[in-house]
Amino acid sequence: MAAGRCDFCEKQVAFGRNIRHQHSGRWERKAPRTNRQFRPNVQSRRMLIGGLWRRVNICTRCLRTQMKLLGA
Repeated sequence: MAAGRCDFCEKQVAFGRNIRHQHSGRWERKAPRTNRQFRPNVQSRRMLIGGLWRRVNICTRCLRTQMKLLGA
């Protein structure tokens, strides 16, 4: 499994809150919130970098940009 960090753009796990819109009872009570993680979609790929084949962790956004730049 790939590490949760992109080697190109340094995208990594971000943290936030998950809000359940389940107001039990009256509207004065706040909706329950729990912590959650936003994980980047990181893939492990072999890429030609500087004339050498290297295995890198790359997010799908950077992978898409690299394919666009290479014209593949």
